[in-house]
Amino acid sequence: MSSAALPLPPESPAFQVLKDTFGYATFRPGQEEVIATILAGQSVLTVMPTGSGKSLCFQVPALVKQGLTLVVSPLVALMEDQVAALKLDGVAAETINSSRDRETNVAAWRRAASGELRLLYISPERLMTERMLAAFARLPLSLIAVDEAHCISRWGPSFRPEYEALQRLPEIFPEVPLAAFTATADEATQKDIAAKLFHGKGKTFVTGFDRPNISLAVDLQRDWKRQLVDYVKARPGESGIVYCLSRRKTEEAAELLAGEGFHALPYHAGLDSARRAAHQNTFMTEPGVVMAATIAFGMGIDKPDVRYVFHANLPANMEAYYQELGRAGRDGRPAEAFMLYGLNDIRQRRMFIEEDDGDADHKRREHKRLDALISYCETAQCRRQALLGYFGEDYLAENGGPCGNCDVCLNPPVTEDGTALAQQALVAVVQSGERFGAAHIVDLLRGGDTEKIRSQGHDRLPVYGAGKAEDKETWRSILRQLTAAEFLRLDITGHGGLSLTAAGQRLLQGDGDFRFRRDTARARGSKASARARKAMAAAELPSADEPLLAALKDLRLTFAKERGVPAYVIFGDRSLIEMARDKPQDRIAFARVFGVGEAKVRDFAEPFLQAISDFKENTVAGGG
Repeated sequence: MSSAALPLPPESPAFQVLKDTFGYATFRPGQEEVIATILAGQSVLTVMPTGSGKSLCFQVPALVKQGLTLVVSPLVALMEDQVAALKLDGVAAETINSSRDRETNVAAWRRAASGELRLLYISPERLMTERMLAAFARLPLSLIAVDEAHCISRWGPSFRPEYEALQRLPEIFPEVPLAAFTATADEATQKDIAAKLFHGKGKTFVTGFDRPNISLAVDLQRDWKRQLVDYVKARPGESGIVYCLSRRKTEEAAELLAGEGFHALPYHAGLDSARRAAHQNTFMTEPGVVMAATIAFGMGIDKPDVRYVFHANLPANMEAYYQELGRAGRDGRPAEAFMLYGLNDIRQRRMFIEEDDGDADHKRREHKRLDALISYCETAQCRRQALLGYFGEDYLAENGGPCGNCDVCLNPPVTEDGTALAQQALVAVVQSGERFGAAHIVDLLRGGDTEKIRSQGHDRLPVYGAGKAEDKETWRSILRQLTAAEFLRLDITGHGGLSLTAAGQRLLQGDGDFRFRRDTARARGSKASARARKAMAAAELPSADEPLLAALKDLRLTFAKERGVPAYVIFGDRSLIEMARDKPQDRIAFARVFGVGEAKVRDFAEPFLQAISDFKENTVAGGG
């Protein structure tokens, strides 16, 4: 929750600095309160979305106050970029960092010591040496700003041990206010940062997490190379970032895209520093460059026209995902965040947590954070609602409805009762010994003739072939969603074997139910199940009726926003397709549409029938 603060008094020199130095007529939302608090001499933690102007919140006070502002920053590239920008604004700023030779760093220090500088950027490693701390203790420091402050918390997305040493700053500089800034911190991380840096005495401002210009979408990882190429091909000439889990995959992605004619470059910690710097410079300065990267790339990258962030693998947790997607659309124009994920990603992420050197409590928290991201991937509600809900924001209440800018809002999934199918899957897991992975369970359910099935004698199990009516993609989806809903447990130390949880045991015994979402792109060719073929046939719509379908979707979204519910709660796509195809003319015919019960006839028949009638009249009038 945000702390309350008075705005700046009208006569504050901060307004003049804002206009004269930075060329802005007004502060952005949230900036003025933070600046007022800093100028009042209080320590402050500010959580503000990427692109909202966090840096200005400490740069303006630095120019209003007397003395030197020390800025602690995690990356050389970030320090260099900010100092270069400040110098262009006529601000006396410098940085001392490892990329500069000793003579240059000494010259910067002398300017700071002589009182010439207003801001000095430095890394935590260099600052927290006894020699440097003693030197700064002799200077008139007016403020210490800690950028990317989530790095100080083991609960944050990018913990750096050297940042933890910064908790000594209040003791070393008891009279100097501290200002910490981050775009990525849930409530637990905020409290941890405040406790370490302020010892509970500072104020916290949370100005919101929403990036409304970024559309959100998630898809199951099927053939990641084909999915990546198709995605990038649909966005020619646009600058983007492709995040991969491993260095090898980063190289593969860059080579793949380069082979398709795109200007694509790899970036990871395994490259030598000169090559990394060259690739980053190319990305920052040339249009249409695609950077395939590990998370080593991105923190503090301030390229305004990144049009998309493509996650080829599941990120570590919700905070990491939010931080990484935040590299897109910093110019406020429409941008996209697209993520692929699958069971193998989940297994790898679980394994990374277990291999971490944290204690049991830390690992438990990290597993829960990963659970939240998996739930986000599987959600059938507005993704923006799910994402912001994790950070404590009630998007629906504040905005009056779903966002209309995520894949779920734009193409609402149809969920169905999958309890019987789930029980079949659970039986297959149990009968095969609760030690085989999803691929084998799918083969078992569908009666596959594989070497493993024969060698294990699983073709003699009662469940063998019991799931032939569903295709492989459906069973993979069901197993994945059962895992996400914690009915199944994934063996993260072995080879991804599945076993039942206590909740899974109860579901198998008939206690509870399971609803699942069919993957829209699962059915292909002759292998599609009878049910899938029926769904595909239902989805066929004459091109002349597509404008009506679009109008019905718009009407659905309007009602969804009015009621603060996901669009699919009003009507699923199948219902709208039937309306567009059959064009019911009265309430009796409307009641025959798939998914339309009495309450929906009562609440929605009139406006939807009117929309259909208007379409028919316009078509006739237009000679269609």
